[in-house]
Amino acid sequence: MQLPKFVLADNSDFPDDIFIIHLDFPRFLINLKDDEVEFLEDLEGEDETELESEMEHLITLAGEFYDKEMKNYEE
Repeated sequence: MQLPKFVLADNSDFPDDIFIIHLDFPRFLINLKDDEVEFLEDLEGEDETELESEMEHLITLAGEFYDKEMKNYEE
């Protein structure tokens, strides 16, 4: 099965929160309410500088994904 790079999620236990989940490495989720990032796997041993740079890029892509999805919902 081929998975999308990003998915949107919500949960009735967190009614004010919207999450973006990144399903490729490194797997993480972003809570758009407060921009908190939670990694879903252990990243020990990864190059921190490279990871920070990659995360900046992925967070930008996540924001673009969210904007595109919201535009599609409005239409």
